[in-house]
Amino acid sequence: MRVPSTDMQNNFGKYLKFAEANEEIIVTRNGRDVARLTAYTETDELVLREGAVKYSADKNDRVTYEEFLELTEASEQRYELIDGVIYNLASPLYKHQHAVLVLLGTFYNWFKGKSCTPLTSPFDITLKKEEDNICVVQPDLVVICDKDQIDEKGKYKGTPDLTIEVLSPSTRSRDMIPKLDLYRQCGVKEYWVVDPIKAQVIVYSLSDGDISDVSYYAQGRDPYAESQLYPGLQVSIQDLFA
Repeated sequence: MRVPSTDMQNNFGKYLKFAEANEEIIVTRNGRDVARLTAYTETDELVLREGAVKYSADKNDRVTYEEFLELTEASEQRYELIDGVIYNLASPLYKHQHAVLVLLGTFYNWFKGKSCTPLTSPFDITLKKEEDNICVVQPDLVVICDKDQIDEKGKYKGTPDLTIEVLSPSTRSRDMIPKLDLYRQCGVKEYWVVDPIKAQVIVYSLSDGDISDVSYYAQGRDPYAESQLYPGLQVSIQDLFA
């Protein structure tokens, strides 16, 4: 992201948030690059890993939705915003992508000809927990039934019926706690947590802002993971964790 020096001087705190989220900020003056603002690291080694680097702020210094939009519109990286915290999404690994592929294939075939549509990341889902707490996430797979909530620019502003997150070592706690809380509060009806390491699937049934039921499926014990929201929708555990 390139920022004029005067803008940097007037809004240093905002750009510091962006830098802490691993966005490289190039400062310009009279059209020339003159400085760089980057996140501090204790090593010079650049490691590409599956997961996220988050910007942590205290309650009075959270990233706003408007600041998040400014960042994402100017950046080529992928980010999520949950409860005022920015997460920088890195490239996933093989087991993660294999699971997403199996899920998409199964969901696509099952929903073909039906009114709802499964989509995979990257695709922004914007959810409002409170008036001053708008979150933006990119679940690994969503099922969208309210297609009237897609605007003329192709942006989705509704609430998916079902979301799926495939866990990674560095995203496990975020997917299992803040995202479950987000989906529960914002009207998602079913949430799948797929764990390639433990070879298990947890299916949360969500209703009226609460968890109404939880189902567990594991390799070596169950042939399929099943949706409670869509009876008959099953995913082969063997294929999922092959």
